[in-house]
Amino acid sequence: MVDTEQLTGAELYIQGVLSGEIITSNKVYKLCEIMDKRIKHGYKQWRYDREKATHPEKFIEQFCYIPSGKLGQKFKLELYQKFIIGLIFGFVGADGVREFNEALIIMARKCGKTSLVSAIQQYMLVADGEGAPQVYSIATTEAQAALCYGAAVKMMEQSAVLRKREHTGTIRERKQSGILCDMNKGYITTLSGTPKSLDGLDIHCAVCDELAAWTDRAPYDLIVQGISARAQPLILEITTAGFVRNSIYDSQYEYAEGWLKGEIENDHFLPIIWELDSRTEDWTDESCWIKANPGLGTVKKIEHLRTNVQKAKQDPSFLPTLLTKDFNIPQNEAAAWLTWEECGSEECIDWKEAKFDYGIVGFDASDSIDLTAGTMLCMRKDDDKIYAQHMYWIPSEQLEAYENGNAQRGRDGVPYRLWEAQGLLRVVPGNNIPKSVLNDWIVELRDEMDIYTFAVGVDPWHMDDSTMQQTEYLVGKSRVERVRQGAQTLSDPMKRLRAEYKSGRIVDNNNPIQRWCRMNVAIKRDVNDNIQPVKKGLVPEKRIDGFMSELIAYVVLLKREDEYKNIIS
Repeated sequence: MVDTEQLTGAELYIQGVLSGEIITSNKVYKLCEIMDKRIKHGYKQWRYDREKATHPEKFIEQFCYIPSGKLGQKFKLELYQKFIIGLIFGFVGADGVREFNEALIIMARKCGKTSLVSAIQQYMLVADGEGAPQVYSIATTEAQAALCYGAAVKMMEQSAVLRKREHTGTIRERKQSGILCDMNKGYITTLSGTPKSLDGLDIHCAVCDELAAWTDRAPYDLIVQGISARAQPLILEITTAGFVRNSIYDSQYEYAEGWLKGEIENDHFLPIIWELDSRTEDWTDESCWIKANPGLGTVKKIEHLRTNVQKAKQDPSFLPTLLTKDFNIPQNEAAAWLTWEECGSEECIDWKEAKFDYGIVGFDASDSIDLTAGTMLCMRKDDDKIYAQHMYWIPSEQLEAYENGNAQRGRDGVPYRLWEAQGLLRVVPGNNIPKSVLNDWIVELRDEMDIYTFAVGVDPWHMDDSTMQQTEYLVGKSRVERVRQGAQTLSDPMKRLRAEYKSGRIVDNNNPIQRWCRMNVAIKRDVNDNIQPVKKGLVPEKRIDGFMSELIAYVVLLKREDEYKNIIS
């Protein structure tokens, strides 16, 4: 048995969590269970070394000063900060080399993230034993990257010991300013998260600041490649949740969930996620707040959070910001029409086993730039759910043009090729999508799934006469609806469809393309409070075609609901 006084801060935090003395998120609790076993019994070739776990703590508390607030005051680490440091630095192999070289750290704003990682950067520059260490603060903008770097500069300026070893100046090989350490030829500097700025790096430590704001995963991929020559490099991904969806943040968060569940094995990755445990958890309950805010009451003022919560109660438009930034519950972008919860449902069905008789189809056709999309809505007797099946088409030349220009990002910054491999999307040869694919899909649903199309809605703007005639031949001329685009036609169905999303009535197997399209919808409102959909920010890459096909099908369903329900079984 180890005396309590000999336990590291990480061990004490784990004990507090597992005993219930420290309230935290389910994900941190699960991590504590995993790491407690590894500390006590080892894991594969790695063991927990208390001296290495506490060496960065001692360095920070002895030589680093807080970068804002009470200047001149030494950095006193909180227990949760020692937990982070102890896990990252404490596990080593027989050769003394660290196990973890990548850590995803998610906590609410104002919990001391920037100060902590800036102090770690100072340690990695001066005291980690690496020759010519390159230490970077990386963000989407130079201004954001400068926040972490600026904190490191302030620590140096206040510390006589650090000033003897460091100075600011120009990094010759990069031709930019930084903190230089002549003793080991290393430096700390900033980079903005663009692929061009990140090529050819030899990274010892990279702080990826506010990862949730990164719209492109290419910088992250280059950073991972840039650590390969170092013996024990470290990537710190430090962030709160954000409003950017289908991004590297979502990908890393999902990866972390898989790691904690044991579905993903990566011995060098460490996820530390403080958050409210679910979207339905009561964000007004103060006892839950610490789950996302480990520094609440010490680093983060509880009164400030109370003020934010009160504001969100009185101003619903502020609620997405509160939930995202103070409780790490991901939301859609602030200007979007739908919330994250409204954009999709986790419920799934087996379409082949469901045995639907008839469905109502909506088409949103395009020429070459946008997606072409189709949606079939189906219902069953004595079941109030609406079951949606979707298909999308994209021209191969449009996709390949973007891939050839920037293979890491691709068109629109979304994984079209992955969606194609999953059977959710079809890539059509050439530079245009023939309208015939829409009618072919109706036939396919009939022949392969035995679902007949009862009625079809189309946006007539992009439909040619021959395609319309073929649709009328397949379905019946009287059951092909031309759904005009505009507030007069779409306003009430849009408002009703949003209520369907909110109640979880739309079931589409959590289709990622459809969720993305819904998230891209903004609204244009007239003086009579009538609304119609537009692309969020009027940005072309924010595709809404899947939503439009669904809305068109829903317009027809509302119009023909009684007769449709009379024929379904």
